Amino acid sequence: MNKPVVVIFGATGAAARNAAKAFAAQDASLALLSSSQVKLDAVAAELALPTERILTIAGDLRSRDDMHAAAEQVFAKFGRADILLHLVGGWTGGKKLAEILAEDLEAMISQHIWTTFHVLQAFTPGMLKNGWGRVLIVSSPLAVHPAAGMGAYSAGKAAEEALLLTLAQEVKDSGVTANIIQVKSIDAAGQGKGTPPDEITAAMLYLCSEAAARINGARLPLYQ
Repeated sequence: MNKPVVVIFGATGAAARNAAKAFAAQDASLALLSSSQVKLDAVAAELALPTERILTIAGDLRSRDDMHAAAEQVFAKFGRADILLHLVGGWTGGKKLAEILAEDLEAMISQHIWTTFHVLQAFTPGMLKNGWGRVLIVSSPLAVHPAAGMGAYSAGKAAEEALLLTLAQEVKDSGVTANIIQVKSIDAAGQGKGTPPDEITAAMLYLCSEAAARINGARLPLYQ
C-alpha cells in the first residue's frame, strides 16, 4: 500500500525508533504509542515529520480503555490504520518455577498478553473493514522452546503468539495478515549480541509489502 498509516506500540525502544524512521522514509504516516509522552516527543523530534503525518499518544497499553481511545484518535486523524507493529518490551527471569512470584507472572501476562489483546481488539476491525492490513509482533523463541528459569516470560510470550496466530486464521483471504518475528534479544548498542534493529526493520518492511501478501501466520526466526 502506498503511504500507509503505521501504528507502533512500544514506540520509544531502539527497534521501534529504527522502524519508525524506515517507514517514514517510505512516506508512511505514523502513530506512536508508549507510556511516556516525554520519550514520545523525543522520537517525534528525531523524525521531524510534518504534523499531518505524525501522532503521538501516551497511555497504558495494558488498558482496554486506553487502547480503544487510542484507536479512535488514530482513525480520527488518519481515517484508518494499515500496519500495526507491536514492540512492547518487558522481561523477567532467573527463577525456577517454584520460586517465581505470582506478581512476576502477572506482570508478564499484562505486558505481553493484555497489551496484544487490547491492540488487536481495538484496531483490527478497521483493517478488516478496509480489506487490507499487516499485524506484526516481535516475540522470542522461548515462546516455543522455553528454557529453565524463564517460565513467566515464556508463558507470556507463548500466549501472545497464540493470540496472533489465532488472528492469522481468522483473517485468511481478507487482505489482512498477521505474523511473528522472533529474536533472542535486540542488539540496540551494536555490540554483536542479539539481532540488530536494522535486520528487524528489514523483515518488517518485507512482511508489510505487497510481495509478502501470502505470508500469514508465520514465525520468522531472526536469530542464530
